[in-house]
Amino acid sequence: MNAMQEAGLPGLRGGAAPIRAHALEKRYDGRTVLSGVSLEVEAGSVLGLIGRNGAGKSTLIRALLGLIEVDGGEAEVFGAPALRMGDAAKARIGYVPQQPEALGWMEVGQMLDLVGRFYPRWDRAFVRETLDRWGLRPNQQLGKLSPGERQRVALIRALAPRPDLLVLDEPAAALDPVARRDLLREIALRAGESGTTVLFSTHIVSDLERVASHVAFMHEGRLLLASELDALKERHVRLRVPAPAAAQLVGRVPGEVARRPGRDGVVSLLLVRDASASWPPIVHAPGVQCDVLGLEDLFVEAAA
Repeated sequence: MNAMQEAGLPGLRGGAAPIRAHALEKRYDGRTVLSGVSLEVEAGSVLGLIGRNGAGKSTLIRALLGLIEVDGGEAEVFGAPALRMGDAAKARIGYVPQQPEALGWMEVGQMLDLVGRFYPRWDRAFVRETLDRWGLRPNQQLGKLSPGERQRVALIRALAPRPDLLVLDEPAAALDPVARRDLLREIALRAGESGTTVLFSTHIVSDLERVASHVAFMHEGRLLLASELDALKERHVRLRVPAPAAAQLVGRVPGEVARRPGRDGVVSLLLVRDASASWPPIVHAPGVQCDVLGLEDLFVEAAA
């Protein structure tokens, strides 16, 4: 069972999910970067992948798209192995890496015209309108653009093919607030009107809250939580367990995601329960404080 299904999210029925992973493992120089990551992204959903820098988000995205080989597990795009993706599948994907680097010697318009020839659904009107809205001139040389401007061009390049699957790795990292808002509005529009499936990584919680329908938390190469955004508050709590009760804890508590020792023997537990399950007895034990967390606090607790 994959992480999304474990969290109560159904996979795509009647066909292959746009993107899925099972038990992905990846190591660099003996260091584990992905550790048994499994997830499935529903068609038409907007999944926000959140985690601290170095949590493994970019590596996971590259593995999902078949851009790197993994040491274990498997990734699929539109039902086919990611590493053997054909041209037809690639034409259905828009992707923006964390640091876009493409044809720096070309002008913006030249690059977009060249790339557009490979996509049958390339939206030239969208390109013209968005270049104008974002103040980008077609005759600007790519290599002379600022990081934020390069990020905007990369976003236009990813959105213009009208992709069925849009994958964005920290898309707002180099954008100013106005451009970020435009991007989030575009993501919501594509998902709502065109049914585009979106996977985007971020460490900006407010961006995720604006557009995501689902959220997944990564920490040290592991997928800690995966849930519908609206269900998070109902299914996740933080417990502050006093020392006498904490001393009686043996092994992991059912639904335990993270555990952190505090002062004077107090233990903080982050718990998640299945949609149809009850909270474990520890939640109702004498002296135990139970807190419902907002998304930002949940992120801090999960990644601590």
